[in-house]
Amino acid sequence: EVRLVNSGGGLVKPGGSLRLSCAASGFTFDDYAMSWVRQAPGKELEWISTINWNGEDAYYEESMKGRFTASRDNAKNTLYLQIKNLNSEDTAEYYCAKDRGSAATPRPSKIQWNEYDYWGQGTQVTVSS
Repeated sequence: EVRLVNSGGGLVKPGGSLRLSCAASGFTFDDYAMSWVRQAPGKELEWISTINWNGEDAYYEESMKGRFTASRDNAKNTLYLQIKNLNSEDTAEYYCAKDRGSAATPRPSKIQWNEYDYWGQGTQVTVSS
């Protein structure tokens, strides 16, 4: 059974940083690209990044380049998202998702739930002073 478990969210002050994690099990982790997606309250799903199977190639939504960094540790079956200089617009539920192939491909900024077959349960990030 494919399982993705998100963690690492919390309450952060503006300007702070966080590292989110996604622990994967039930499939061969390094056979697949992985993605990060977020959903702010009352808004659509927003694609953040997709990283390829070995972590050497990644795409980012244009507005998130520079502050968001996806990485992965295939030995630990874990995906990460480092976010720096957080602001209130980053307040959202953050999800990891399993791609259908090994290569990273960019997505449109707004996506649907059926873009991916498997999702983590999400981790809430709240940016507030």
